[in-house]
Amino acid sequence: MDSAFEAADLSTLLALEHDGADHFVAAAAAYPWGRVYGGLVVAQGLAAAARTVDEKYSVHSLHAYFIRGGSSEEKIRYEVDRIRDGRSFCTRRAVARQSSGAILNLSASFHVAEHEAADVQSVAFPEGTPDPDSLPAAPDTWSRVLENKPVRMESWGGRARNWIRVRETLGDDPTVHAAGLAYASDDVLIDAAARCHPKCPAPDDEGNHHHDVFMAASLDHAIWFHRPFRADQWLLHDVRAQGIRGGRGLSMAELFDREGRHTATVTQECLLREIRS
Repeated sequence: MDSAFEAADLSTLLALEHDGADHFVAAAAAYPWGRVYGGLVVAQGLAAAARTVDEKYSVHSLHAYFIRGGSSEEKIRYEVDRIRDGRSFCTRRAVARQSSGAILNLSASFHVAEHEAADVQSVAFPEGTPDPDSLPAAPDTWSRVLENKPVRMESWGGRARNWIRVRETLGDDPTVHAAGLAYASDDVLIDAAARCHPKCPAPDDEGNHHHDVFMAASLDHAIWFHRPFRADQWLLHDVRAQGIRGGRGLSMAELFDREGRHTATVTQECLLREIRS
């Protein structure tokens, strides 16, 4: 593990300081690859946006663009715009900035709970997926905030399937759990995209070493929250790559709880460039 990696729990990372009207400052953290983890900036951006929303609204979706890599050497400032407040929906935009300029542009939409009778799930929990209690933890995990248990698959090309949860107990605030899911959601999407590349090495017992082959970075990220969940309990991230073109790979993840409920959907486009000697 890189010695610069900071041991920090999610609550510490989501602690926002007011810095003027609808402006907030949060701590960055160091990660083994040398720049701030994208899931952290998305989670903090969502938390900042939620600070400006009445508690009767719950987040139902977010869309984010990663603009440049963030530095772990300075705090991140989040500037929130109140785009619209409606009776059923409200919309916020949060821009994350450091001295280098904007590093993330995030839009989030919040919705008042509606008591409609229909609750239809057309996406099925993948058959044969083992329970997380029967699986070992990932051997090369980078995060002390998350627990990650990969599921072995017969066909690994363009696929990844992982049980992930936040290590600490998060309490009962749904917004904190949404931020926890957002933090975790950036973990394995690039893996799936890389695995459909013809030059990606097959994974071994130590995991998938595509970092030796590609320079990879998240470009944009979207989440739709469907049903209640707890980010401090196991959620299955079932990821499939949609393909690669022009150095960009697209992945989609369906998230399920242990009872098979479809809790969220995540999409991400990433940059994959071959490392040339």
